[in-house]
Amino acid sequence: MSDVATSHNPAQSRYEAHIDGELAGYAEYQLTDELVTFTHTEVFDRFEGKGVGSALARYGLDDVRADGTRKVLPLCPFIKGWIGKHPDYVDLVYGAGTSPETD
Repeated sequence: MSDVATSHNPAQSRYEAHIDGELAGYAEYQLTDELVTFTHTEVFDRFEGKGVGSALARYGLDDVRADGTRKVLPLCPFIKGWIGKHPDYVDLVYGAGTSPETD
């Protein structure tokens, strides 16, 4: 099995995954001053089941964490579900861990 190579393509506002030099999928986002909103993740049919989606999620979220200036708003169901299965990324989610104090 070939390795998934991930990269950031800011010109197209997406993270990309390649297998053997071929685009295998991408995770699109929109930026604001405070947020990276993941809007859509696409893995092409012939690359399903090869870890492309997980590689995209991990790479994109690690990039957001490394930058340190924004939180994540996971509108994309895949990214949202992936974060749910990987609780070590919940701290990146906008509003996570912030709740009003009660008396």
